[in-house]
Amino acid sequence: MMKLNKSAFWFTSCIVGFAVSAALIWAAEPQSIGDETSPGKIAMFRENYIKNFERIGLNTTPGDARFLRIMIESAGCRRGVEVGTATGYGAMEMGVAFERTGGELITIDIDPQMVKTAREHLHNMGLDKTVTVVEGDALKVLPSLEGKFDFMFIDALKKDYFNYFKALAPSLKPGAVIIADNVVKFADEMRDFLDFMESDPHYDIQIIRCSDEKGDGMAVIYKLQ
Repeated sequence: MMKLNKSAFWFTSCIVGFAVSAALIWAAEPQSIGDETSPGKIAMFRENYIKNFERIGLNTTPGDARFLRIMIESAGCRRGVEVGTATGYGAMEMGVAFERTGGELITIDIDPQMVKTAREHLHNMGLDKTVTVVEGDALKVLPSLEGKFDFMFIDALKKDYFNYFKALAPSLKPGAVIIADNVVKFADEMRDFLDFMESDPHYDIQIIRCSDEKGDGMAVIYKLQ
């Protein structure tokens, strides 16, 4: 009986010790990038931050967000706009790409709490110098933006996709990449936008699916001239 008690005590001690160690390790994990300057450590921190990010329904899926990062970097985009920030999941992925190209991203959301949360996440990721979060109605903000842009990502009110596009269209460079989310499930709500892109000779469009999480797809559009 004494032998059994000692074994039980040893097992319990191990479990408690493991739990305490795990808690201490978690507490020691940096919650923001802080003053870290090592490229390897920065990259590792960011990948872990993105991996452990608590997404909400309004966020881009992991597969789609990573596709956005790859598109921006491979196309060498330097100035981008995102319509619909939510809590900043997609903006973080795109921000990494724009940092690598030496560019910048402006992301817009009308919800003050979403803006606050997104800014906190981008600060934690060390991307607040690359990504600017603007609070406001995108249909009013977009026409006020100065300069030219070579990237646009639309993921906000579906019925206004065409209006978002037209608000920035005069500032889009030839060769600009435009990506619109949720174009399969919500095709009817953005029919004017999709019909324009499919019929206008100045734009090439292809609908793709990078993630099955939401059973939806994205339109990838290239401005020819």
